[in-house]
Amino acid sequence: MSLERGDLKLMVLLGALAVACAGCGHVRPAEGKAQTYVVDEDATGVGSALAMGGAGYDCDGELATCFTRCWEASRQPYPHTEHNEWYYEYCTKKCRKEYMQCIEELEKEEAERVKKRPPLEFSTLDKARDWIRAHKAELALGTVVIVAGTTFILVTGGTGALLLVPLAL
Repeated sequence: MSLERGDLKLMVLLGALAVACAGCGHVRPAEGKAQTYVVDEDATGVGSALAMGGAGYDCDGELATCFTRCWEASRQPYPHTEHNEWYYEYCTKKCRKEYMQCIEELEKEEAERVKKRPPLEFSTLDKARDWIRAHKAELALGTVVIVAGTTFILVTGGTGALLLVPLAL
């Protein structure tokens, strides 16, 4: 009887393995459809020419400065008179609020820059590869690139290669 149960387990395992190997045919792109393309074997330098931090904002630096200024202040909010756990929380909350405002301003500035940036559209993959290789310092990961009507996103692979991956909506 245990042999029959073992055979049943083996059959179920083999069936699951067959299904896993076959995969789902409906999610595979048809012949000639979009696939992932290697733009460059090395993604080093991507985004290096981008102005990070907007117009000179350093939100992390401002957070540290704010906390130091708050913590070292000679006067605490009434009725508190000493540096204790409450005062630490007070400085943390106060500075976190300013930090989040700084981050929101940076995000708004970046959104405006993205709106003004023309889309990257190319008629062939070779033209797209050549342009991206020549200008990769000016591009950020996640940049949308349109090649012959197909939309791709610029990403890095596990080996550090720069890839164009089709955008699937």
